[in-house]
Parts: sequence; C-alpha cells; structure tokens
Amino acid sequence: MTLKELRPGQKGIVASVGTTGAMKRRIMDMGITPGVEIQVIKTAPLGDPIEVNVRGYELSLRKEEARQIQMQ
Repeated sequence: MTLKELRPGQKGIVASVGTTGAMKRRIMDMGITPGVEIQVIKTAPLGDPIEVNVRGYELSLRKEEARQIQMQ
C-alpha cells in the first residue's frame, strides 16, 4: 500500500521510500523516513495535493511523491 491510497483520517507507518536520487532525498528531508507515522488530513478536490500530518506538522505532497512512499 502507498501513502496515496490512504484516505483522510487514516494513519500508517512508513515502510520505505521507493524512489532514488534527488526525489528520495527531498522526501526524507521533509521528515518522511521509515518507521514514522503519517496521518492523511485531507486531499484537494482533484486529488492533488494531499495534506498529511508527520512529526507534528502539516505537509502537502503531490500525488507522484505520495505514490513513492510505501506504507505498512
């Protein structure tokens, strides 16, 4: 399951970040690392971006970024 598949109100634990290079570094710099809990707050009307709560702050992610984050 990926972060993109979670619905508003659902939580999950990050299993891995499934990309490499600059995008992986950018995602990890935002605090999304394996083992951290993420809760989906809401999605935009057309589904992009997704607002999540991670490490006590709110973050907006594009669908492409959310698709790269594998959840448990």
